[in-house]
Amino acid sequence: MAARAVTLRAVAWLLLWQVAGLTRTPPTACPSDSTDAGIRATCSDIILRQEVLKDGFHRDLLIKVKFGESIEDFQTCRLLIKQYIPTGLFVDPYELASLRERNVTEAVMVSENFNIEAPDYLSKESEVLIYARQDSQCIDCFQAFLPVHYRYHRPHSKDGETFIVVNNPDLLMYCDQARSRGVIRCRFDSFGKTIEFPILKCWAQSKVAAPCALKNKDICQWNNMKYKSVHKNVTLQVPVGLTIHTSLVCSVTLLITILCSALILGAVLRYGHLSL
Repeated sequence: MAARAVTLRAVAWLLLWQVAGLTRTPPTACPSDSTDAGIRATCSDIILRQEVLKDGFHRDLLIKVKFGESIEDFQTCRLLIKQYIPTGLFVDPYELASLRERNVTEAVMVSENFNIEAPDYLSKESEVLIYARQDSQCIDCFQAFLPVHYRYHRPHSKDGETFIVVNNPDLLMYCDQARSRGVIRCRFDSFGKTIEFPILKCWAQSKVAAPCALKNKDICQWNNMKYKSVHKNVTLQVPVGLTIHTSLVCSVTLLITILCSALILGAVLRYGHLSL
């Protein structure tokens, strides 16, 4: 009887410990029954801002992303920006290669058969993948840099300018679950119950296949993230010629070409030695 009483007492203590959460073991996988309301309460907005730097026909597109949570919460996560380049702009792939070699930016062209010499009306929209880097001045911020250039546009009949609209990009996030070991994708509440990683739970919309890294040919399934943009889009103003000036421009260009050709020919005849 004494042994049975001791056994019952031990079982009772174990049950009490489990209820109190003293013997819990954090699970390694996120459960699927966590409520959206509880998750969204812990998730802050993702803010994206696009800026265009410099003047003239050669600009720099700067994209900044700010998370409301500390970057330590997703230190094994990466951020990829899929930027759509309108027909009025182009990105020089040779310039991107040079910038990658100098470690200035991590961007690569997605579009094939890309012609940087084509005018606006003969070109197509292109895509660029930019692997964002953490901002040294902001612990929970990323930024990406991309040089863009204006294309040639058709002359207008009345207005001497046109506008290029740069739409907001796609924001992709990938978290390495193998490295995170349940910390990045999951969190634990005060009772030991796991909840999914708030950023992905709140704002991930769909899966997008893209290279895992710039120098890696492996394909990862990135999360297409929903965000709030400071500006709806970026609008660039481009000066263009007027059709009423066509005759004047062609005449002046022809005269200058004839004059320069005559001067070159005169210099060759005077100082050069021609041999037939």
